[in-house]
This record gives sequence, structure tokens and C-alpha cells, in this order.
Amino acid sequence: MAIFINSDSKVIVQGMTGSEGQKHTARMLASGTNIVGGVNPRKAGTSVDFDGTDIPVFGSVADAMAETGANVTVLFVPPAFTKAAVIEAVDAGIELAVIITEGVPVADTAEFFAYAQSKGVRLIGPNCPGLITPGQSNVGITPANITGSGKIGLVSKSGTLTYQMMFELRDIGFTTAVGIGGDPVIGTTHIDCLEAFQNDPETEAIVMIGEIGGDAEERAAAYIKEHVTKPVVGYVAGFEAPEGKTMGHAGAIVSGSAGTAQAKKEALEAAGVKVGKTPTETADLMRAIING
Repeated sequence: MAIFINSDSKVIVQGMTGSEGQKHTARMLASGTNIVGGVNPRKAGTSVDFDGTDIPVFGSVADAMAETGANVTVLFVPPAFTKAAVIEAVDAGIELAVIITEGVPVADTAEFFAYAQSKGVRLIGPNCPGLITPGQSNVGITPANITGSGKIGLVSKSGTLTYQMMFELRDIGFTTAVGIGGDPVIGTTHIDCLEAFQNDPETEAIVMIGEIGGDAEERAAAYIKEHVTKPVVGYVAGFEAPEGKTMGHAGAIVSGSAGTAQAKKEALEAAGVKVGKTPTETADLMRAIING
């Protein structure tokens, strides 16, 4: 089992013909992802060769879905065009859109997220590494060779910490690892992933990675207390950040006690979550639970 993607996912790549799109399409294909097409209105009817695998390019998401039965799209589209690309995918009826692009204006994200919600389409990102169900499907930029399939679900605001945690716990492995992104407005939250992992019979325990700024982790802690029966371990990045300092990655700002790593740690621990002070300590807490 897995959440959001599996071996049956048929993936298209919006922006596949650009340099980033080509690079990561090749990596996704190499890790076993079923990529069935790319989208570029100016190159419709052509194809791109990836080490002997010819991937067709369609003029629109709707055309790609009609021809291939695609149900997932991943976007490598410049920030200025991201809103239009997401709305196009939503209008075409895609089930899941994974938005890798960094630097999308928050107003654009708020607009296309509200639109996607109204149409029942799940978004992941923007400004995220995407998600991976090891051995089945890898949608985004997560390195596929750092871990295998296993019993742990992972949800993380930080891309690099996603990779580190996957590597630290490679001896156990993951059902699905989701990098939700650190922007102020994101399509899928910690809580959305916690709910999905709680409902996934093969996920035995959950790792949740947060960071300073905002109150997402506090809200996740309240959700865990009420609804999650599986063991959860956590890590909050930013214990050493100076108070009042704006952090570039998420536009996170620490003000008073709200949003600090310590406040988030306390909220999570009050909900029964074991919180590590470092990623390695967090991995050790999880390993103790799994091997306990």
C-alpha cells in the first residue's frame, strides 16, 4: 500500500521539454515511474527520447489525459506560468498535481489552491521535492536510490531533510515519503498526510518533519492527539535560529514563542509525539519504536 501514488499511477510532466523537466523526467523514469507523456503546446506531436524510451509530447493536459489515461501531473514550469499550468490540469480533471516550482507568488498559490479544492483535485507543493513510493513511483526530484520500501510514512516541509531522513532510516524503508513544501500556502498539509498514513494499513509508524514559522506543526499536534493511533516521531528544524529573524526558505518568521522550534516541540510532545533534537536522534527514536 501507499498514499497518493503507486505503481498504477500514470504520470505526465508539464514542462518536460525544458532543461529541469528533461533532467528529472530521466531520473523519474530510471526509478520506475510510469511516465506516459509531457505537455508543451509549442511542441505537440513531437517526442523526447530518454535512453531509448520515447515519451510523447502533447499540446495540453486534456489531450495527454485523453490519449494516455494519466491521473498524475508533475510541474516543472517557471513561476510566472505555474498558476495557468495548475488551472489547466485541474480543468482537465487530473487527480493529483505535484508542483515542484520554487518562487510561485503566494497570491497565485492561494488562487489555484482554492480552485483545485473546489474541483476535488489534490495539490502537493509548490516549492517541494514531490513524493515517492519506493519501488513503485517517484513523482518529483527525490533521489530514488537512498531508500527502499518499508513500514514508515514520512511527511516533511523540507526537501533536504526528507532525503536525510529517508537515508537515515533506509534499514527500515518507507511506504511513501511526501515533501509538502515550506511555502506559506501549500496544497497538502501535515494533517492531510497524517490522515492518509493513519488510514494506510501498511504504514506502521510516521515521521513528521517541520520547521520554524507559522503554526502548522501545532495544528498537526492537535490532530495527532485526536485522530492518530500509530506512533509518530518528529523533528523541527530551526532550534538555533535567532528569534525575530526571517528565514529565507519558507518566509518563516519567529515572533514571541509562537512559531519557535521549542514551542512546536512542546506541542508535539504534549500530543505524545517523540521529538528528536537532530535528524539522527529522530531516526533513532523511530528505529526504537519499530524494533521495540
